[in-house]
Amino acid sequence: MSKTALIIVDLQNDYFQGGKWQLEGSEAAAANAARLLTAFRAKGLPVVHVRHVFASSDAPFFAPGSKGAEVYPLVQEQPGEAVLIKQQINSFRDTELKQVLDQAGASQVLICGAMSHMCIDAVTRAAHDFGYSCAVAHDACATLALEFNGVSVPASQVHAAYMAALAFAYAKVDTTDALLGDLA
Repeated sequence: MSKTALIIVDLQNDYFQGGKWQLEGSEAAAANAARLLTAFRAKGLPVVHVRHVFASSDAPFFAPGSKGAEVYPLVQEQPGEAVLIKQQINSFRDTELKQVLDQAGASQVLICGAMSHMCIDAVTRAAHDFGYSCAVAHDACATLALEFNGVSVPASQVHAAYMAALAFAYAKVDTTDALLGDLA
């Protein structure tokens, strides 16, 4: 029987109102991530919390020991849940994520968090490459507007582009409600 693990990536205070790197939709993403977290806990399924903490205190956000690097209260970890600290975009790189998932017997992962266009994209692609069946709760992810070569891209379009790319070949990308229904 396959087991699904929930991976919550970088839902930390700096990404929320008053933080150093506020994202669009972070509160809604955290609320949906909290719903997923509650369901996984109720079913006794594995949960992995991933936090980004930069090595240097002069980092633009997620500085070591800062309030901004702490987990957002709605998705606070509980004793017994895996907590991994990363300093890379990809949550597998230089962490024990693969070992934690394998020890838990997970063959599937459900991913949520931030930022859609960076860490969510990277961890989903890496998980797929490691052979996990992947799902992404698109409404439990957040990002921000970007600019490239003089073109401003609204956060909603950044998010949509990355979710569309992941849905094409890497993951089932769906709503929190639909993915909770799959767990039932």
